[in-house]
Amino acid sequence: MSGKVAVVTGATRGAGRAIAVELGAAGATVFVGGRTTRSSRSEVGRAETIEETAALVDAAGGRGIAVRCDFTVPSDVDALAARVGDRLDIFVDNAWGGENLVEWGKFWEHDLERQLRMFRNGVETHLVALHRLMPLVLRSDSGLVVEVTDGEDGEAYFVNLAYDAVKNTVRRFGEVLAKDLADFPHVTAVAATPGFLRSEQMLETFGVTEENWRDAVEKVPDYALSETPHYLGRGIACLAADEDRRRFAGQCLSSWRLKREYGFTDLDGSQPDWGLWWEDVVQPRMAGVVVEADPLRYR
Repeated sequence: MSGKVAVVTGATRGAGRAIAVELGAAGATVFVGGRTTRSSRSEVGRAETIEETAALVDAAGGRGIAVRCDFTVPSDVDALAARVGDRLDIFVDNAWGGENLVEWGKFWEHDLERQLRMFRNGVETHLVALHRLMPLVLRSDSGLVVEVTDGEDGEAYFVNLAYDAVKNTVRRFGEVLAKDLADFPHVTAVAATPGFLRSEQMLETFGVTEENWRDAVEKVPDYALSETPHYLGRGIACLAADEDRRRFAGQCLSSWRLKREYGFTDLDGSQPDWGLWWEDVVQPRMAGVVVEADPLRYR
């Protein structure tokens, strides 16, 4: 993807950081958008910065450009668009900023303002970014827009009503945007989702590191099928390099489906298939049927 220009929102950490790095590894120039910089942290309060992500993009072989941007503020996104220039080839709409706002259980039992804030951080950011950056994508001779969500379809119920609504809305953005682009065959829009993600936040939640993450499997057996953020990042990089990607327009592409399509691996060389594990093990368990399965067969 040498010569291609990408923007990744919410690229400070997690999936956004890994997607930016993998696009850089493929040769792209990547504008790294997020709120936490070396001099200022976002409300999430984590230490990862957009400058670190940009440096990782450089180290991977691309060109990383850190741009401090609050994607709920249109003028911030206008400034980012001005930095990007005349065209945008790959736009990964990944902003989230809700990990410190998630509360498990019935939504009416939790603070309303926190849930409204999560909805704003997780949905409004995507809509503002789409509105401001889509004109640049339309100028590309082969544009790609990816709406990053959680969950392949609407069947599963995630966490609580507010979180579930955020992630389903973002997935729907990818589906509907493809309809809006029906008259623009040079631009493809999709949604994408990781499986059980080993982000920085999740590693800390389970009290492990990337080096000893398997120690958490005893407490959370499904973690045996977890994946690094780079797994989805590699899938999106493969998609961006696929000249025939329009066949996926409007679909939600999971990391495991992308793996089946393109054959890439996670950082450790494995190929975790969360979708198959979900079908064979998790869904039967939810129905009261315990299935004994070897996680290695699903990696």
